Amino acid sequence: MEPLDRDLEEGLLELPSEPMMLNMGPSHPAMHGTVRIVLELSGEMIQKADVQIGYLHRGFEKMCERGTWTQIFPYVDRCNYVSPMLNNVGFALAVEKMLGVTVPERCQYYRVVLGELARLCDHMICSGAMCMELGAFTPFLYFARAREIIWDIFEEETGARVTHSFGRVGGMANPPTKYFKDMVRAGVPRVLQLISEGEKLLLKNRIFLDRLENVGVMSKEDALALGWTGVVLRASGVPYDVRRAHPYLVYDRMEFDVPVGTTGDNYDRFMCRQEEIRQTARIIEQALDQMPDEGPINIDDPRIVLPPKQEVYTTIEATIQHFKIVMEGIKVPAGECYSYTEAGNGELGFYMVSDGGGTPYRVRIRPPCFATTQGLEQLITGLMIPDVVPTFGSLNMIGGECDH
Repeated sequence: MEPLDRDLEEGLLELPSEPMMLNMGPSHPAMHGTVRIVLELSGEMIQKADVQIGYLHRGFEKMCERGTWTQIFPYVDRCNYVSPMLNNVGFALAVEKMLGVTVPERCQYYRVVLGELARLCDHMICSGAMCMELGAFTPFLYFARAREIIWDIFEEETGARVTHSFGRVGGMANPPTKYFKDMVRAGVPRVLQLISEGEKLLLKNRIFLDRLENVGVMSKEDALALGWTGVVLRASGVPYDVRRAHPYLVYDRMEFDVPVGTTGDNYDRFMCRQEEIRQTARIIEQALDQMPDEGPINIDDPRIVLPPKQEVYTTIEATIQHFKIVMEGIKVPAGECYSYTEAGNGELGFYMVSDGGGTPYRVRIRPPCFATTQGLEQLITGLMIPDVVPTFGSLNMIGGECDH
């Protein structure tokens, strides 16, 4: 044992002052997809963060350029696998913009209802997953149960629960089923009830509120500078919603409010999503009331829309039409366009170039998550390590569209 009066050099008494490096992810349970954050820490305080989005879906745009226009739908499904119907609709609208065609009114309402149902799924899973990552597992079960109700509707309509590939250029794969309106009218109130019950477990919970309020604050000016759109931008106080600012389909006939936050913190992002769920239910109800029960779903153009299957089997004309669309693809006029819609996480844009052939010459996507994720470093710098979990969860990054 050393004597107490031993003389020590001054340097040996000083604690190391250099920051500690810590890798958070990509296998961390709170890191969505393939994200890895390299943190520089002073104690538990984050001094610097290097956010790396990893590799999940790279090559999506080049894969699109190798298929026909119609064959792209399965790819856009997987960009945001939480609300693929919104991606289907967004891509179909982009190609129809290049073709200069407009789908029948019944199809426009059908797309609005299906898209808004997908938005419900998107917001519920984001809110539920964030709660679960904070240890609140029961509310996640409420939200997941509500999502199951919507997935049952999607399964009846499209034949698939998760990735539907149901959109088509010039319409949809099939018309609404006989019981579509009844299913939605019965399902949405049950969804809202489960959402309310889940909220009761959260909004008076002191721990939950302390983890969200005044944590991960983003100002209005910084959100705009980062190119944020969607819920995260509206939570910072900017009432920009593509459905209201630049209406498409029949959104100009819908009455709904655009919820905005005041602080731009985790709590505002959570509450904006919750309120948007209720506004989405309003849109669905109006669209169902206005949607015609009869009428065509697809445009009447044999150069764009596949013929009915029965005619393909029985007539040579339909067989040739089917063959040319499948093998050669729809002939989109030469030119370029940028089309954008309000997806689950914000503005989803497609920039495409056509050389007049059946295959796109160039496809570029503007995924909302990419702009959102670039603000994560700014959000978490200066916070504690545990604050990364709710802050990252409130952004709702989807790896499929972020790493495009």
